[in-house]
Amino acid sequence: MSDETKKNLTRRETTLAVAGLAGAAAVGGVVMASTKEKVPMSPNPNRMPLAFVPHGGGPWPFVDIGLGPKDQENRLREYLVSVSSMPKTKPKALLVISAHWEEAVPTVMTSPKPPMLYDYSGFPPESYQVQWPAPGAPEVAKRVRSLLEAAGIPSAEDSARGFDHGTFVPFKLAWPNADIPTLQLSLKAGLDPAQHLAIGRALTPLRDEGVFILGSGMTFHNLRAFFNGGGGPASEAFDAWLQETMKLPTAQRDARLIEWAKAPGRRASHPREEHLVPLMVIAGAAGDDPASIPYADRYVDVRLSAYHFG
Repeated sequence: MSDETKKNLTRRETTLAVAGLAGAAAVGGVVMASTKEKVPMSPNPNRMPLAFVPHGGGPWPFVDIGLGPKDQENRLREYLVSVSSMPKTKPKALLVISAHWEEAVPTVMTSPKPPMLYDYSGFPPESYQVQWPAPGAPEVAKRVRSLLEAAGIPSAEDSARGFDHGTFVPFKLAWPNADIPTLQLSLKAGLDPAQHLAIGRALTPLRDEGVFILGSGMTFHNLRAFFNGGGGPASEAFDAWLQETMKLPTAQRDARLIEWAKAPGRRASHPREEHLVPLMVIAGAAGDDPASIPYADRYVDVRLSAYHFG
């Protein structure tokens, strides 16, 4: 073999080797400097789910207040206990949006040791002795405010605020050892659905940071109907509409939630909507995650439902 032939073969081998490397890079998904193609990121397997839960009435799981049939109470209790099994890993913190706190702007509690806030009245003395001493989460509170600020949403903080019964009632059932740092975020005065969907969207990154976001309210909240009866038909109509809404694709779901006041049974179910609006925050944080309905039952003879995402 002549020297010239050897040189030609060497050039050909080099060319093939370079081509082979380029092909392997393309198959392997490596982004070459000359392209703008992005490699898709795999979802975080430990991303926290989301839940909107009905918290029931007053201190009902811990004090017998004679509110409704025991079998209905027991089924709600069993559901709330099950909420702690939703995350695949132990949450870094619980962020609760409770129906029982409204401020001029979304406000986070910052106490490292939040006190109890017995925001109900007229119940037996033992109702004011219920304890749930979960630690606070001041660092998560800072992160919440940072995310809201980045989304152009003004916020505030409250170092004295304690756990209201929208938090300590359902989550004492779910986490009886009170061993997960917990903080609350208030609703925004005015209860605008679109604004609360936007708040939820701003908080979405927390799901990938180990924070379990929970909405606590009720899909029916008419106290007169609870105590005097007669809320059943309205609750059935509204809950059917809500379940249908929550199963829709994101854009349609959000559009219907914004227009919730056009739903059948709306004002008979929610004379004031503070118990529904925490669901808007959860739906906003869900993005394109589909909703599931783990609880749909009767409580005090009205229809209630719960919604999970992720």
